[in-house]
Amino acid sequence: MSKPPMYGELLPLDREVHKNLKLDTSQSVVGRVADQNSVFLAAVEFADACKEYPIVFVRAGNAGPEGKAAVAPLAVLGLRAGSNLFVDGDQWKGNYVPAYVRRFPFVMARLEENTNNMAVCFDTTWPAFNETTGEALFKDGEPTEFVMNAKAFLENFEQEAERTRLICDLLVELNLLQDMRFEATLPNGEKFDVEGFLALDEKAYAELPDAKVLELHRNGLIALIEMHRLSLGNMNRLVGKYAA
Repeated sequence: MSKPPMYGELLPLDREVHKNLKLDTSQSVVGRVADQNSVFLAAVEFADACKEYPIVFVRAGNAGPEGKAAVAPLAVLGLRAGSNLFVDGDQWKGNYVPAYVRRFPFVMARLEENTNNMAVCFDTTWPAFNETTGEALFKDGEPTEFVMNAKAFLENFEQEAERTRLICDLLVELNLLQDMRFEATLPNGEKFDVEGFLALDEKAYAELPDAKVLELHRNGLIALIEMHRLSLGNMNRLVGKYAA
């Protein structure tokens, strides 16, 4: 079972094995993402995230359309590897917390590679799990409302992730993304050179046929592209946060 960033050891929830397990929800999960300078962002989150974070794309996973590498969107949270400018101790210093962070310490995971057998799993290394304090996960051998709500959130997350994958495949198919780099100089002379990400290819975008633009508008992709373009202005805000 693969471990996504932010997670430790994963184990499927079991009504017998974990019948007494509880989760102390008063413990902040924010510290677990303090060393992540970016996290996955679903397309449905662009509207909220574009106000605060640069939204970029990175090559990820298996080949997409016509053998081209698949891509995925990320919310950029820091300018250096291992640095999250929106985490201060156990506090998140942004208005919007990406769903990737909010789902912790649970996750939907495939029990076996190359199968659709998914289960609700939890991070066994998270110290908030115990048998004395917090929200019970099972009662009388059945999942509690707390667990069912978590499961619903995870299922929605997976659905939106799949929708996002299809959107990204279309961007790749239309050749609308290109390698980009961001350069900045701080007042003290320190230089930033951030690369390894993809952003909108403005030339390819401008040359789309009118019929294709109308199609993309009707399926909502034009709005997502514009949110992505708007969000790139937040790179300078990150530089300001880093300098501060």
